[in-house]
Amino acid sequence: MDLLCNAYSNASDNEEEEEESAKQPRPENFTPPNSKRLKPVNPFTHTKTQNPLSGSTQFPARHIEAPVPGRYVSKRERVLLGSQPTAPDPNPDALLLTTSPVFGSISDSDVPRDIKSLLRNKAKKGRAQLGQMPQRMSVPLSRHTKAVNAVHWSPTHAHLLASASMDQTICIWNVWSSDQKVARVLNFHNAAIKDVKWSGQGLFVLSCGYDSSSKLVDVERGIETQVYKEDQVVSVVKFHPDNFNLFVSGGSKGGLRLWDVRNGKVVHEYIRGHDPILDVEFTMNGKQIISSSDVSGRNLSENSIVVWDVSRQVPLSNQVYVEAYTCPCVRCHTFEPFFVAQSNGNYIAIFSSIPPFKLNKYKRSSELVRKIKAYEQACIDIAIHPSIPNVIASCSWNGEVSVFE
Repeated sequence: MDLLCNAYSNASDNEEEEEESAKQPRPENFTPPNSKRLKPVNPFTHTKTQNPLSGSTQFPARHIEAPVPGRYVSKRERVLLGSQPTAPDPNPDALLLTTSPVFGSISDSDVPRDIKSLLRNKAKKGRAQLGQMPQRMSVPLSRHTKAVNAVHWSPTHAHLLASASMDQTICIWNVWSSDQKVARVLNFHNAAIKDVKWSGQGLFVLSCGYDSSSKLVDVERGIETQVYKEDQVVSVVKFHPDNFNLFVSGGSKGGLRLWDVRNGKVVHEYIRGHDPILDVEFTMNGKQIISSSDVSGRNLSENSIVVWDVSRQVPLSNQVYVEAYTCPCVRCHTFEPFFVAQSNGNYIAIFSSIPPFKLNKYKRSSELVRKIKAYEQACIDIAIHPSIPNVIASCSWNGEVSVFE
């Protein structure tokens, strides 16, 4: 039997037997066949090294070969493999190179207890009473050096306020913080900023401006996550009320586009003339978009306010407002089927948000409840707090941001 095994065995079988025998413990009186021990195969291939670099940039010169599956690795080789330093990732995340400076905390840990209780326990009534209107300025916020165009409260972190300015920065304010009210200063635009909006999912803000782009920024990490380039100055952005992965943008050439924030692509485009878009708003159900345009240069009243079908990309009505005035601002009522438009005719126009979107000709402005002296120069924008109805934020042409309650 031994003669047959020796006759039909090959070199590979002998090698396997030698490897198996190497694993077995050898007796003390064992004498190797050769007095000189064979040099083990080095698992590293040496390469020629240049002059050593500094300690912070020096990398190992040896290249580690991948172990062959099934091959026995000795204890000495395992020690050598474990002792090799690993080189840093040659392609680090490029976004981390453009982080914004951290000035203060974005948490509500140092917010006063009474304010924190109001923020966490949202108003159950859903609407403000007349006696709950703001009366005085409670928190002045100073950081911007030029006019502030927009302010917006975070719907998910209601102690945070964002402001967009002509000085190319966005300030994130921890309004009721007892320490540092400026939490972040985001400087990702290279031109003046026109608008800013918080996302409804997480600490993200969307901004647009004169650099013909909209940008999505992670506030917590202070990095820019997505850029949406256009061929026009982008004057306004608005998130979809039900799907925060979608937002609409309007610009100086009349372009109205619906974007997907995940892939940075245009989902729909709404084309109706070349008049600059002043403001956009979604209806309560998110199925229509209301756009306001500057038609003063053409002396025509149509297309001043247009209601669009979101999915079909067609205008449902372009003769909603037929008077010879421009409406720089439109807002939908939070729970009633109406929307209002600020008219340059020095009144507020009230419309139905149900087709055919008729103008209420008998009620052009609501009752004046209270008038507050805020700034020496023009007040540009206001934002009502999402949880506390008697708190509003405002901004002015001289760069001031204020909170009234």
